[in-house]
Amino acid sequence: MAKILLTADSTCDISGDLLESTKAQLMPLHIILNDKSYDDGIDITPDEIYSHFNRTGKLPKTASINTQEYIDKFMPYIEQGYEIVHINIGSAISSSYQNCVAAAEKVGHIYPVDSCNLSSGSGHLVLEGASLASQGFTAKEISEELKRLVPECHSSFVIDKLDYLRAGGRCSTLAMLGANLLQLKPSIEVNNNDGSMTVGKKYRGKLEKVLINYVHDQLERYSNIRNNRIFITHAGIGQKYIELVKEELERLHYFKKIYIERASCTISSHCGPGTLGILFMTE
Repeated sequence: MAKILLTADSTCDISGDLLESTKAQLMPLHIILNDKSYDDGIDITPDEIYSHFNRTGKLPKTASINTQEYIDKFMPYIEQGYEIVHINIGSAISSSYQNCVAAAEKVGHIYPVDSCNLSSGSGHLVLEGASLASQGFTAKEISEELKRLVPECHSSFVIDKLDYLRAGGRCSTLAMLGANLLQLKPSIEVNNNDGSMTVGKKYRGKLEKVLINYVHDQLERYSNIRNNRIFITHAGIGQKYIELVKEELERLHYFKKIYIERASCTISSHCGPGTLGILFMTE
């Protein structure tokens, strides 16, 4: 039986001991800043991006992993007899998935999975894939089960300020000023059927109150939430807000494990600091 290697795009936003426990390897997307390319999370950090934006008012560009990069990463393992299950950021957001598919068609033994998601929404699939691999499933079986689970991964975020969305061309200056004046804080939701993003509920008021209301709104939408884990993923928000959301989730006594993660450069550059989301799965 072939050996299994689980890999994922860096945008899956799991790290540290949790990532190590999966034995998964991450492949970085690219951050283009001042005409220089950096590898997401390796030689650039979100805080460096924020510092650059504060100085210049300009955001970096982000770039997908190209086909040759996937081949170069995977070939040494394929030559050692591995089959690879790779979890991509959603194809509606990046061309990384299409490039990974092209790599699979060229060299074989690669099973790309379009997460139709981003951030720790994709991270849920990494954890599920690791569990399946530990149980002895084949690469094909793992990829098929992960594709079945794609619609069960739910991701959303609340954005405190719209400056980064405006700088990235995703909202107008007028809309940003109006939202800031009215203290509006939109939730951004990922459509887990196709990976597109839409504006959800627009909250109004102080961030503390907004985050509590957001948590309850998201959890009350579904009657079949898996209680094994939930992610609180943020893009550099203040610690007091993280603790506020964590304590509220603990008070609800629902999730067995609450993981706190910091969003990758790719994700952070599009939403900016002051962004926080909860990401969970349904049955």
